[in-house]
Amino acid sequence: MTELELLGPYAFGVPSAKAILKATPADFQVEEQLDIALSGEGEHLWLWVEKQGLNTEEVAIQLSKRAKLPVRAISYAGLKDRQAITRQWFSLHLPGRQDPDFTTAETEQWKVLHTIRHHRKLQRGAHKSNTFVICLQDFQGNPQQLEERLNSIKQQGVPNYYGTQRFGREGFNLLKAQEFAEQKILPDKRHVRSRLLSSARSFLFNQVLALRVRQGIWNQIVAGDLIGFSGSHSFFPASELQANDPRFTALDIHPTLMLWGKGHLATTALAHQLETAIAIQNQPICAWLENAGLEQERRISRLVVSDLRYELHEHHIQLAFSLPVGSFATVVLRELVQLETINEGLLCAY
Repeated sequence: MTELELLGPYAFGVPSAKAILKATPADFQVEEQLDIALSGEGEHLWLWVEKQGLNTEEVAIQLSKRAKLPVRAISYAGLKDRQAITRQWFSLHLPGRQDPDFTTAETEQWKVLHTIRHHRKLQRGAHKSNTFVICLQDFQGNPQQLEERLNSIKQQGVPNYYGTQRFGREGFNLLKAQEFAEQKILPDKRHVRSRLLSSARSFLFNQVLALRVRQGIWNQIVAGDLIGFSGSHSFFPASELQANDPRFTALDIHPTLMLWGKGHLATTALAHQLETAIAIQNQPICAWLENAGLEQERRISRLVVSDLRYELHEHHIQLAFSLPVGSFATVVLRELVQLETINEGLLCAY
């Protein structure tokens, strides 16, 4: 399956410029931003780790071996790309034990930059955001047009699609999910089941968002919408908004779209019609998600790109920006240039 099939239309039209993503690991750097005050004491040791050439789970395994702990005693907030330089937090459960010495275990692929004790373990999704520093090499295009797109992204954000990485190479995970949905069965292995359910649910979200992008209403409030705040899982009816509420223009509140599951679809009017249309078109997947026990949830339709800075050079573009947890850097980059990716990876901001 193609990117256009898995995601949807571009918000600002197909870009004419081209560039290479991740020519080297240093061209893609991501760092977790934590807003938790660490106490300095407790039975959990938190580690600030820099890595490249390994994914997050592989680093967790190496930490568990060095600390002589089961892998389940190692926690992390989110997954980070293998082909990149990334900095993220891990926590180790060490009740009544001294801090392990990691200095002799470090390699060119990973090293511990800082350690601190805390009374709680690190939870998944506990970080506030991710910051990115990205270099797009071999840029070919009109610098003025690129700058216009960058300014549009600053002012409007981009459609909050789930990136192609969610669906596996060429949509493999989604295709497998559709097979299981048609057979009305679930995979036996828990991690496979979780991955396929996530792919199917994300695809339905992308389909609704793609429909609104095609209609030019992805960044507008329509009748029956449910509105959500950036960084919050709560939402409320658009009818409760006062006319011309400045928070919408300021990118503080956004329309939300369905993450399918059991329960009542809470939108009404036009918003309900759009979501129901996609659900009808994908009835086997919807039924499959419901039978798996997933509940109706919501996700905002706009991805706000914070602290966006850029430098345009003759042959490359240097970008820096921040994204909330659970969003994908590639959905920002795709609005700028047509990407050639040398090294495949997650490229998401978990």
